[in-house]
Amino acid sequence: MKRAATGSLIGLALGDALGFPTEFNDVPSILAKCGPWREMKLPRPAIVTDDTQMTLALARGLRTAMDRGLLVPKRMERPVREEFVEWYQSPENNRAPGNTCLKACYLLKTGKPWGEASQVHSKGCGANMRVAPVGLVPGLSVEQRAGAAQLQSALTHGHPTALAAGDLTAYAVKLLAEGTEPMGLVGLLRSYALDNRAHYRHDWLGDLWTRSEDPTPEHFITRGWDECLAVLERLAAALRDANPETDPCLATGAGWIAEEALATGLLCFLMFPDEPLTALRRAACTSGDSDSIACLTGAFAGAHLGADAWPAEWAERIEYRDELLALGTLWDS
Repeated sequence: MKRAATGSLIGLALGDALGFPTEFNDVPSILAKCGPWREMKLPRPAIVTDDTQMTLALARGLRTAMDRGLLVPKRMERPVREEFVEWYQSPENNRAPGNTCLKACYLLKTGKPWGEASQVHSKGCGANMRVAPVGLVPGLSVEQRAGAAQLQSALTHGHPTALAAGDLTAYAVKLLAEGTEPMGLVGLLRSYALDNRAHYRHDWLGDLWTRSEDPTPEHFITRGWDECLAVLERLAAALRDANPETDPCLATGAGWIAEEALATGLLCFLMFPDEPLTALRRAACTSGDSDSIACLTGAFAGAHLGADAWPAEWAERIEYRDELLALGTLWDS
């Protein structure tokens, strides 16, 4: 058994820790600090950022919700909200978290309905750097997985592109965990985006769309899917002529926004689908949001290859290891 959930969660945290020291640096600065990118070493100690912390918060919220019964919007929203607020108040929340997450979680803490706390004009990568658990939880229907992925995004990032990118990221993790061949992944994601392009999930999102200037909910959500489709086209073009020695951000974006984080994380993974450490190192040595890009790359690689993808010497010293392993064991099938 490859233990895809364990592999994905550990890979996500390893990528986060590898990219933490290189975030906000350009590639020449990273090379000067870390040496050749193919030889980058996991920092000691292997400290993660808010990306892994919020992934764990979402995972705990999902676990609580599903312990109480069928995963439905109201049952999911409360424990995830509580976990996000707990993260916001934690003294460990000192890893350069994004402003959107901080602002939205503050509003959630004050008791605002989530639809009012959501930052509807933000499509930052916080929408999807934490969503992998939604793709790893077994037994969800298509509607549950997609709805949960979009709702967890909407609690902080309510922009339609954030919703679509979070949905696509969870779907990619699910496909890889189930054994989809990496080279067919982009086509499957594109088909999924086209199928869902005008589908606004009223049960999960309520009237969120009314906080935008869109005339209809379908117009609102279509904007998001179209931006994701455009970046998937850029990804497909980049893969046709990929040069591993070139900064991936030049092809698919710096990753500060959700659709670019998805595409650049996928680009790093798909250039090295059977070399997970090389993929992580390439993702960490980028000029953009290195920790989030590498975080997503690790989630994809671990879902594809399983827990044995990661050397024990790395996996054994990642921060939050015990909780990551416990959740992985719960969801491995």
